Formats: sequence, structure tokens, C-alpha cells
Amino acid sequence: MNAFKTTENHPSVSASEEFHSNGDLRKASGVRLDRRSLLTRLTSGLLLCTGGAAFARDLHAGRGAFAEELARTPTVEEGPFYPDKLPLDTDNDLLIINDAITPAIGEVTHLSGRVLDAQGSPIRGAQVEIWEVDGTGVYFKERSLGKTKYDANFQGFGRFLTGSSGEYYFRTVKPIRYPGRQAPHIHFKVKVKGHEAWTTQLFIKGHPGNLKDGIYLNIGDSKTRAIVSVDFVPIKASRIGELAARFDIVLGYTPAL
Repeated sequence: MNAFKTTENHPSVSASEEFHSNGDLRKASGVRLDRRSLLTRLTSGLLLCTGGAAFARDLHAGRGAFAEELARTPTVEEGPFYPDKLPLDTDNDLLIINDAITPAIGEVTHLSGRVLDAQGSPIRGAQVEIWEVDGTGVYFKERSLGKTKYDANFQGFGRFLTGSSGEYYFRTVKPIRYPGRQAPHIHFKVKVKGHEAWTTQLFIKGHPGNLKDGIYLNIGDSKTRAIVSVDFVPIKASRIGELAARFDIVLGYTPAL
């Protein structure tokens, strides 16, 4: 079984169960790591790479960083490529389909963040969904529309249910541009009980295609666009050039109890 695969995401499965399902991994040194130890180390590394540790310190100290984090995440259109029929595998690892051993093509990216309400409290039970093109520039939905050349090893769509911390995590590929869109992006949809589904798109900070992309330019002013633009940071300890991206989502409501 692929060590990064969690149990299938389902509304009845918590984030802790996603991360800490049965399984283990051997490091190159031969030392066995259980999934809990692996994900703890991985999450710690991602926080350091993306500034999460500094944010946590500021939050604990009561400084102004939290006010900036609470800027509402702007909505961005869903677009036409949300799957009309979900793939057989819909978990949070888009690089491997079920128990296959061949990974998808692309720059491996560890994408994580938190879903927060208007007061900055984490939202438990939010289903976070993402979808994006594969390494050939094709969406999963397009496969059923006649596209014949695509990366069959890329899942194309994934979902994750947040726990008490509001955290989500995906392993996917760094987005690329494709005909019709100059700005590489990842689509997000967040579903919270009692509220309409909420959508946005995540962009690569500083990518030259951003300012040539009509959807990106229509999001708002530069400060608003910056909220949905993040760095994809190389993970220094990675031997295969993996990246980390951190994207916190602040919704404009407080979920019903």
C-alpha cells in the first residue's frame, strides 16, 4: 500500500483519522516510522517552510499577525471543470490512484492550510475539495469529453474533512498553465453543513502569467489577489525536489452549531 495514502475521505472520517490511519513507512536508513510519526514530522517541516511557526508565535503573543490572517478569502468562480462524475479514488493524495505504484507526473507539492470562520476559529467538519489539470494540462472531467492524451496516473480531484484544528492536507502537483488560462491555479470548493458551497482558486505568487489572466485580474485589487496567491517553497530535506504551499481559508460566516 502506498505510504502516503490515507483512508478514503468520507464525511464520517475525521482529520485525525485521515492522518493516523494504519500503515507505516521505512526511511532510507531502514528505520520504521508509523504514520503518526511521519505526518508529525512532515507537518512540522511544512510549517517551518511556509512561515507557519512564526505565525503561531505571533498568535500566541497576541500580536497583529492574526488580524492579517483574518482577511476574508475572496471567492473565485468554480469554472467548468468540476467533475460531473467523481473518480473512483477521491482521497487527499492526488499523486497515486488507489494502490498503484506509478506516481503522477509533475512537481510534488504538499498543500496544507486551515479553514477558519469569520472570528478566526477553526471550522471542524468542513469538506475541502480540490481539482486541477495534470502534467499535460488536462482536467479529469475532460477525459470524458474526448481528450485522449492525459496523465492516467493523476487522480485529478481530492477531498479532505477537517478536524478540530481546521487543518487540511493534500499531496498533489504544482499547477501549470494550459490553453485558455495563463495563470496556473488549483480550484478549491469548501462545503460546510448549513451553508452553500464556497469556491475559490489558488495561484502561484509572482507567476508571470497571473497578470495576463482575466480571472485573476478580476478578483479585486492587488491586496485581495495576494490573499489567494502563495509561494510554493522547496523543501530543503527533500531529495526529489518536493514543494510546500500553505493556504489558510477564511470564510465570511460562523457555522451553525
